[in-house]
Parts: sequence; structure tokens; C-alpha cells
Amino acid sequence: MALSIPLSLLDLTRVKKDEPTAEGIARSVRLARTADRLGYHRLWFAEHHNAPTIASSATSLMIQHVAAQTENLRVGAGGIMLPNHSPLVIAEQFGMLETLYPGRIDLGLGRAPGTDGATMGALRRDGREADRFPDDVLELHGYLSGNSLITGVNAYPGAGTNVPLYILGSSLFGAQLAAQFGLPYAFASHFAPAALNDAARIYRETFDAHGPLAGPEAKPHFIAAVNVIAADDTSAARDQRRQAEDGWLQAFLGRGRSLSPEDLRAVRGHPQARQILGMLDRTIVGTQSDVVSGLEALVREVQADELILVNLAVAEEHQHRTLELLAPAAGS
Repeated sequence: MALSIPLSLLDLTRVKKDEPTAEGIARSVRLARTADRLGYHRLWFAEHHNAPTIASSATSLMIQHVAAQTENLRVGAGGIMLPNHSPLVIAEQFGMLETLYPGRIDLGLGRAPGTDGATMGALRRDGREADRFPDDVLELHGYLSGNSLITGVNAYPGAGTNVPLYILGSSLFGAQLAAQFGLPYAFASHFAPAALNDAARIYRETFDAHGPLAGPEAKPHFIAAVNVIAADDTSAARDQRRQAEDGWLQAFLGRGRSLSPEDLRAVRGHPQARQILGMLDRTIVGTQSDVVSGLEALVREVQADELILVNLAVAEEHQHRTLELLAPAAGS
């Protein structure tokens, strides 16, 4: 029942309410070890800031921590929000990671802040940095390839490591830029499903195999993100989805207070709640055969070259079981 394309994972290093941050990180390590054992292709961590339930803000450190405790899994950023950083510093960090774990490091790049407006200010952003994103990608590539665009400035370590770059996005801008540059593209359909089909089409139609960052055998590589929960029976999978949806409603509607089960049931019918849950439209839940069939349909729909799975299960045992049931080598 294994799919014919690579299966990868995105992890936000979730921290539960009243749980030590270290436990959320340890849980991500345990899941990474399971993924490593089961033959998943890559595992990415996402940069978010001022988010008490997400512990991957220092993304390069999280990557190093997990890479040190796995063997075969590619580990990387999905992504680094490049406008938050100097391209030189990111080249140094990921050059160091590639030096320590050669052939296992990826660098996905996004242009969103990964946070709210007040935190953007604390990050020393004024809102105009995203306009530099294409130029920053070119500068970063120059450092990693050993062909710096700034005379006399190089990344040590980093120069010549050629850490592979991926453009990430949730709109058509990223699809167009990745195609123009000749780079792989990953679309965040796990929370922004509306533009998935258009992004896939535009990326393939406009891909430039001779773009400024294209390799010698460059061709389109489209990665679609999708939420998944797989279980041994349908009711368990649906229960985990309900809990995951409640978590989303709490995060977006709680406004600093805990919503009771009664509150959550009451708000589900409101237009704002339906809009929030609509962000999870690309979610496939059920038994192994249900989810694999859904993933196969998604691959056909957008001609995906790779899927990156977001494990939406809430309980850790269900997270591991989801990985087991959907593993590249899993049987029926």
C-alpha cells in the first residue's frame, strides 16, 4: 500500500498546555526516531515566534538536535522565514548543519513573518523585508554555493556546502518565484488549501529549467502538504480529528481563555469557526486504506512529486500509529 513518491513529514514541535517545553521537544525526537526507522524521506521543522504551543522557533537548533538522534532521515527547515534573518547568518547556520550531517540537511525558505505584528517589531522587522525576499534567496544561494554576490564576504562554514534550497508558500507568489528560479516548491495546503491547484499548475507551466538557481538537470519538483490521521479503526481516527479541530478553535477563538467542551460545541456552527476549520480542508482521516487512497488521489490531482504529511493526531500513541500505518514500507 506504499505510495510511489517520497513521503516526508512536517513537525511544529507542539507543546501542550501546562506541559514543560522540554517534553514537547522530546516527543518530536521520539516521533523523528519512528520516522527514521520507518523510511520516511525527510522531516522539516517550521519557524514560528511568540507561539506558546510551538517550540521550533530556534529552527536550526531543533534541526541539529533531531539530526543528532537519527541516522538516515533528511532533516531541515520547512521553513526558515528568511526576511527575519540575514542571509549570511542562515548560510553559516545551515553550512554548519551540513558540515555536521553531510547529505542530510534541507533549507526551505518562506517570506512570511511566522508571527503577529507586534512580534515582527521585536524581530526588528518593519513590514518591508518581504519585498527583498527574491534578492535574499539569491544572496543566500551565493554563500552556500561558494559564489558570494558580495565581494569579500563568504559564509564559513557554508561556502561550497550547496545545501539544497526549497521555496515554500501558501499563495501563487511562491509558485511563480520557485519556477522562475528553477527550484523545488512546497505548498502549504495543510492550512491554506484554496490555492493548491492553481499553485501546482502555475509552477509546472512556468518552471524554468535554466533559471538562475537551477541545477544541471533541473525539473519541476512539487511538494504538497496534507494533514493526516490514520488509525486501526475509523472511530478512533475521527475522534482524533475532532480533538485536533477543537485545538484549532481554541487557538484562534480562545483569546487567552480556555474554552470548555460545551463552548467548543457551541462555536462550531458559527461562520468564523467554519472559516477556521476550512483551513483544514486538506485533511485525510481514516484507516490505512482510507488514508492511502486519499493520498493517492491527491497525488493524481496535483501531480505531486512528493507529499509532506502533517500528523494531526493529538495523542502521541496515535501519532506513532499514523506514521506506522502510512510508512513508505507499510504493508496492508
